[in-house]
Amino acid sequence: MNAALDTVSGIRQVFNEAVERVKSPTPIRLRDLIRQIRAARTAAEERQVVNKECALIRSTFRDEDSVWRCRNVAKLLYIHMLGYPAHFGQLECMKLSASPRFTDKRIGYLGAMMLLDERQDVHLLLTHSLKTDLNSSTQFVVGLALCALGTIASPEMSRDLAGEIERLIKSSNAYIRKKAALCAFRIITKVPDLMEIFLPATRQLLTEKNHGVLIAGVILITRMCEISQDTLQHFKKLVPNLVRILKNLIMAGYSPEHDVSGVSDPFLQVKILRLLRLLGRNDDDASEAMNDMLAQVATNTETSKNVGNAILYETVLSIMDIKSESGLRVLAVNILGRFLLNTDKNIRYVALNTLLKTVQADIGAVQRHRGTIVECLKDPDVTIQKRAMELCFALLNGNNIRSIMKELIAFIEVSDSEFQAVCSSKCVIAAEKFAPNVRWHVETLLQVLRAAGNNVRDDVVASTIQLLTEVVQQHSYVVGEMWSALRSATAQHQPLLQVTVWGVGEYGDMLVTGQASDSQVKVSEEEIVAQFEPILGSSQMSIVTKEFALMSLMKLSARLTDQSALKTIQHLVNGFGCHLNVELQQRGVEFSQLFTRHDALRPALLERMPPMEARASGRGLTNGTAAPAASVAATPAPVAAAAPAAAQSNSSALLDLLGGMDSDVSDVVAPVAPTAAAPPAASNMDLLDLLGDIGGGAPAPAAAPAPAAAPLGGLSGLGGAAPAPAPANDVLLGGLGGMLGGPAPAAPPAGAEIPSMTVFERGAVRIDMAFRRPADNPPLCVIGVTATNTSSDVVTDFLFQAAVPKTLQLQMLPASGNVIQPSQAITQTINVINPSKVPLRLRLRVSYSQNGQPVADQGEANSFPPAAWQ
Repeated sequence: MNAALDTVSGIRQVFNEAVERVKSPTPIRLRDLIRQIRAARTAAEERQVVNKECALIRSTFRDEDSVWRCRNVAKLLYIHMLGYPAHFGQLECMKLSASPRFTDKRIGYLGAMMLLDERQDVHLLLTHSLKTDLNSSTQFVVGLALCALGTIASPEMSRDLAGEIERLIKSSNAYIRKKAALCAFRIITKVPDLMEIFLPATRQLLTEKNHGVLIAGVILITRMCEISQDTLQHFKKLVPNLVRILKNLIMAGYSPEHDVSGVSDPFLQVKILRLLRLLGRNDDDASEAMNDMLAQVATNTETSKNVGNAILYETVLSIMDIKSESGLRVLAVNILGRFLLNTDKNIRYVALNTLLKTVQADIGAVQRHRGTIVECLKDPDVTIQKRAMELCFALLNGNNIRSIMKELIAFIEVSDSEFQAVCSSKCVIAAEKFAPNVRWHVETLLQVLRAAGNNVRDDVVASTIQLLTEVVQQHSYVVGEMWSALRSATAQHQPLLQVTVWGVGEYGDMLVTGQASDSQVKVSEEEIVAQFEPILGSSQMSIVTKEFALMSLMKLSARLTDQSALKTIQHLVNGFGCHLNVELQQRGVEFSQLFTRHDALRPALLERMPPMEARASGRGLTNGTAAPAASVAATPAPVAAAAPAAAQSNSSALLDLLGGMDSDVSDVVAPVAPTAAAPPAASNMDLLDLLGDIGGGAPAPAAAPAPAAAPLGGLSGLGGAAPAPAPANDVLLGGLGGMLGGPAPAAPPAGAEIPSMTVFERGAVRIDMAFRRPADNPPLCVIGVTATNTSSDVVTDFLFQAAVPKTLQLQMLPASGNVIQPSQAITQTINVINPSKVPLRLRLRVSYSQNGQPVADQGEANSFPPAAWQ
């Protein structure tokens, strides 16, 4: 009787299913959908096909059609892969994963991995199905659950199912152990606190014979060591086991199951080498245990195949990262040298990139491959060119500067504009640091300017001009070289024109007297002036170049004696009095006044510029990176020589914003916590942010009036006779202040009788101040600021700012750079005028970037030595 009833019930169920199939149309198969989408000739046709199919799939989902659910979800996943929205199929994926049929589970878990993530709470509904399937007796069902959990596990799901994963790692089935280990990798990444429950089972994974389980175990241990330092110490005792496994892989014979191009399981070898690198870092015993094995891997690995090169690359990284022997390091660098000779561009790039990282460890070994590295500059691939250029600068020293600089200049001539700008700037810094003599230095800078054309940065022009002022004994040679370069330069070499017209303007009288260059060839005054006419009249010349030329022409008016040449100069200058550019117009008007009303002042105002302050040497070339030159680092003025004037005008604006300072301030610097996300270009920041709570109700009183004998306004501070600091009534003058007097910053303070002090020490930067009081200007205090990088990482985009109360006057000169290498320093000079001899007080602000993170600190300093202000 019961059997008959069961038969009737089964027949009824089959009948109902047949009725459902009749009611709902049979959906097309996945392959048919793919064929239709590929047949679409336009994007609009494709969208039409996809939208129609999605509408049919939605209708079947609403009808709870369980017969075709698997097929519809499969099509929906393909639609999702094409980039169309498919989120409405999430619940259907969960229903399929709970189905008893394996085919349904497979599509359900695949859909869950593609359509769900931990940011959506709906994925937590999958936890029950996962736990049920993890306890299944079928290994393939367990494998599906492990794959899904390893892909979408959230912290909550990880805590719920960590015990099940720990049990499965101990399973006797290698297939399950491998997947469980990879799932544990995801769990400890999400919840590091769960790491302890996997430690006992993880150590057993290294005793496995199955390579799949073994590689999963190595990956899991590597992740544990990366997360926890204590776990790293725990696993260091496994170094002998790992060395033994690696040795067996190298010495093992041919194995069809694991052989890849003649190398036994290169994937496992690479994973073991990475783990050994992690375990041997800063550990003498662990490094000693793996030294011999690393040497064996480096010498026995086949290099004709790419898999062998991958193993050698990981071996080199391990050798350079652990405390290996010097001979082993030389072997690693030689391997990279062989990589440079490979025809594969990817391998050459990897070699250059690795050499750039390892050049600090053994620069002597890398120097042996200098010729091959220089040859890489000629590679047509721009990425290889860039790495080779950086590596060349990292290898520069006093012995190879001539040969490498010749190759770099040849590289500048044929490279793209982006490389020309970077390479020329670094060449200038390298020449400044390693130049064998002055003449070679000058010739090299001119070659760089000629090779880079108009792609030269402003710091190159400023550095070249500063060098020309410093080499006093070589001025006759310099002006001869400048004259030759000026005659051959064109509009395509405007930075070169700027330097050469400056040099001819300063020392043009030597050309007339025949003192220029070794040949002692005389040049007529008319010929010199005629060389400036096409520059000033050409429409192809930039405003900056014309500013240089006009300024130099005025300098020549004080050095030449021929009346015809002077009239030509005056005529050219007068022509700029109605120029469309305001800056050139102002210069034309003011310079015209020097020929008429103030002709007696012209020789004194246009005296030869004194030597500029020597900058700190040796900055910027560590690790192949170069800091910008100091001349224009802080003030991007149109002309390099205008930097002091810009600094003066900035300090004037600062004084206008300053009010009275609060009296209840501490006697030491009190920096505040770093502010978030300070912009790198801190020079454009609002000055109110710097001033903080320094008061600021009423504007600052006007500066002391200029004496009656100085009627020229903006030109009153242009004299260049002496590099001494300007008097109080000239500090805040704007106009063309820096153009005639030169961009030379004040001399660094000696601080002989006034003790120096540390005013700021926070984070990666320490700031010290030294003081000097010139005897000829008692109200002036010259402060030498030294910013030192006390950390082990490079500080970039460094900017130091200061503010004073309204009773004082402040002038900040440009810093010597904005990049500070570890344990290195940059300098900056501050002039403070204190006519009332009130106690000196400074509000400080320091901003920089380190490891890509911007930092900004501020504080106040007022505990200065009395000798600095009394």
